[in-house]
Amino acid sequence: MAEPSDDEQRSPLSPALIATLVAVPVMVIAVFITFAAVKYANRPNSESIPVEDYSTAQGEGSEKCPAFLDALPDRLGDFDGKSVDGATARWSKEGSDPVVIRCGVTRPDELAPTSALQVIDPVQWFMTDTVAGRGQAYVSVDHRPYIAMWVPAGSGNAPITDVSALVAQRLTRAPLDFGK
Repeated sequence: MAEPSDDEQRSPLSPALIATLVAVPVMVIAVFITFAAVKYANRPNSESIPVEDYSTAQGEGSEKCPAFLDALPDRLGDFDGKSVDGATARWSKEGSDPVVIRCGVTRPDELAPTSALQVIDPVQWFMTDTVAGRGQAYVSVDHRPYIAMWVPAGSGNAPITDVSALVAQRLTRAPLDFGK
């Protein structure tokens, strides 16, 4: 029996197989990086916040909005850097949606006698929007003018508690209006 030659003792892996074994992990890493980049680009802070799109109403109590927004504290819980633009105030925190308050919004159309309200002493809030993993939007419904508030997920209850106290101090208490 003859001894195997040097060519026969070499690895049975062909150059095409080696190229495939290298290319597959490189492709998996490229797909992962692309996925992460797309997810980062579409993070919550890049999406609109529901209360920013709520329409405002000229009417009962809307003249109180500038003074109310000015009276809001510079810090709400872990959120700071208050900025006011028209009827909207914002507070920011790294890695989170901002807390947003919009003064003088219209009465929520969905508000009905059977609506569930959350009382944060002494203000009654109606939850208008929930965005999974991002937060909730509320409207204070027993004071005028109506105040809409975006509370980001993980912000705790300090922002809405502080705003409730100011709503009770500065705005006129009014009966619930369920529309006609």
